[in-house]
Amino acid sequence: MAGGDLRSLALVSTVVTAAMCYVRFAAQRLRPGLPRLAAFLPVLAVLPFLPLAFRAIHPRAISGFFLAWLAEFKLLLLAAGQGPLHPSLPLPAFVAVASGPVRLRADKPAQTSPGLGLMSSAVMAALLAVIVSLYRYKERMNQYLLLTLYAFHVYLALELVLASMAAAARALLGLDLEPQFDRPYLSESLRDFWGRRWNLSVPAILRPCVYRPVRAWLGSAPAGVLATFLVSGLVHELMFFYITLRTPTGEATAFFALHGACAVAEAWWAKHDKWWRPPPLLATPLVLAFVMVTAFWLFFPPITRPGADKVVIAECEAAIAFLRDAGAWAAGFVWLV
Repeated sequence: MAGGDLRSLALVSTVVTAAMCYVRFAAQRLRPGLPRLAAFLPVLAVLPFLPLAFRAIHPRAISGFFLAWLAEFKLLLLAAGQGPLHPSLPLPAFVAVASGPVRLRADKPAQTSPGLGLMSSAVMAALLAVIVSLYRYKERMNQYLLLTLYAFHVYLALELVLASMAAAARALLGLDLEPQFDRPYLSESLRDFWGRRWNLSVPAILRPCVYRPVRAWLGSAPAGVLATFLVSGLVHELMFFYITLRTPTGEATAFFALHGACAVAEAWWAKHDKWWRPPPLLATPLVLAFVMVTAFWLFFPPITRPGADKVVIAECEAAIAFLRDAGAWAAGFVWLV
């Protein structure tokens, strides 16, 4: 991270902390509903602009996910008197829960996901380093092989970033990060993939914000599913804007609208007990193939077309070089001592 982004990190952290202090103060004194929502509006208006303070794609995208997606929806739920936030939380916990994929430690630790272990993290870090090293040959790679590497890159990077944040949250505040993934490569259906295995903080926040209100309003679970996927697509357009700084193309919305329609069709088919359904050994590769093929078609082009993937690769290579040099320096220092 460049010096300018370090200053931006300090600035954004200060602004977010101050904003969440104000939100907690307002929530303690205003009842849920329009009064509380009106008090939150200035913060809701500012949060989406904060990620633009970063020059590098990685901090811009990560802060965009935390602030313009998770924090916005959590504040909307708090305005309605729902969700993971409550004004009675201690201030450090309130700020952490409000501005990241963080939840309070469960009363029953045995039911709490411990996150990645040291060995799993080391293996994932090694795999990510291998993938980044392969990018030097990307000009000679088959396009779909390169996109497959991108898909693994996204998965491994998210797991590692959130695992490191989980360790810090546990050590400093006694908090746990929400589990982000549950072996998505074992998904047996699209509903299983999106609802129970992939990026779990997203369905956890979209269910109370979108799915349940739409289902209750229209009396239709399929309508709730379609609305949830549509909102996810629209917010992904915003995430892609943070990555590329280009006008949204609508392809991310089309990707999630397609998957929402297929998830509804899948649920309709599953209601017919006597109808054929593929065994798990066949269902899993079919689901993963569908996700990958549609991602190649609609999800990755808005990122690769303006060349944002090349910037991401350059940032990853710089980070790995820094870690390698720092490790060599530390090893040399220990040897001298």
